[in-house]
Amino acid sequence: MEPLELVGRLAATEIGETYNQYAGSQLLQERLRWYLGAHRDARVVLVGEAAGYRGARVSGIPLTSERQLTGNGPAEATATIVHRVLAKLGVEDDVLLWNVVPTHPGGESFNRRPTRAEVQAAAPFLDELTRGRVAIAVGRLAAAALDAPYVRHPSHGGAAAFEEGLRQAFATIGRRRAPVRPFL
Repeated sequence: MEPLELVGRLAATEIGETYNQYAGSQLLQERLRWYLGAHRDARVVLVGEAAGYRGARVSGIPLTSERQLTGNGPAEATATIVHRVLAKLGVEDDVLLWNVVPTHPGGESFNRRPTRAEVQAAAPFLDELTRGRVAIAVGRLAAAALDAPYVRHPSHGGAAAFEEGLRQAFATIGRRRAPVRPFL
């Protein structure tokens, strides 16, 4: 994955009726390039549904609010929970955050579920960013797009289940990734 090229393609892509926050914003493109470069070697990708109206639509970083980046602007509950749990588990630097649909379905003050066609149009980006990584789906839409098990989405009272699901997922990943030590 080359962040410069991927972000350029994303900024030039129309994904159904979604709002492409990268299309007209050098700032958001630069932020996403930086983020993807900083997490280039992440072995795990946590995949949400789509860019939220108070999250990536404003910040440019998946599952991250502007307030988390700059201390100003809107906060997003899901982003706050995701970052808090990743930090608590000590895995924040080893996880790349992404969305099935990286652009925003909805308006300036609301989210909507992406359509099947939008999920399909965004699939090349999802495939590219999950290739070679362990993918953890956040919610059922992400699970269906990845054909993978999921952890509960943290919204609408799901924070504790989300945390427990991630704790279990990382325990499993840790066991599978444990180095094999030869007998001495």
